[in-house]
Amino acid sequence: MTTASNIYDLSFTTNRGELVSLSDYSGKPILVVNTASKCGFTPQYEGLQKLHEEFAGQGLIVLGFPCDQFAHQEPGDDAQIDEFCKVNFGVAFPLSQKVNVNGKDAHPIFQFLKSKSKGLLGSTVKWNFTKFLIAPDGDSIKRYAPNTTPEDIRSDIEALLPNK
Repeated sequence: MTTASNIYDLSFTTNRGELVSLSDYSGKPILVVNTASKCGFTPQYEGLQKLHEEFAGQGLIVLGFPCDQFAHQEPGDDAQIDEFCKVNFGVAFPLSQKVNVNGKDAHPIFQFLKSKSKGLLGSTVKWNFTKFLIAPDGDSIKRYAPNTTPEDIRSDIEALLPNK
């Protein structure tokens, strides 16, 4: 279990091998999504990219965390996942290396998020495309079910952005 006291104590490695500290995003809303390329919800990449394009300039950070824990729906390696996302959905937001979101090897970011926002199945992630919206304070976290589309959380994101 992670011992982080807040999300900004954690980091992840991108699918290109770069270490990113979430402290780099302090004061900004962050949308964390566990993703998969062969899932019925995979078309949500398009909506996630739209949110990224529309709100990145106002501070929103969208982060995709590919995961193969649900029905082997993310079988590719990091390079294949990156290519799939760019070619099919124009994904330009950061993707992590493939991670686990449940179990003893769950990535520390997901350990933290699950401990702060219980879902229908308690502290486990139910399926691909579970979303976590982290407020700029790094502490307020809202969880969304896989079938909640990126468009469905637009108003929650807008509420966290600085007023123009």
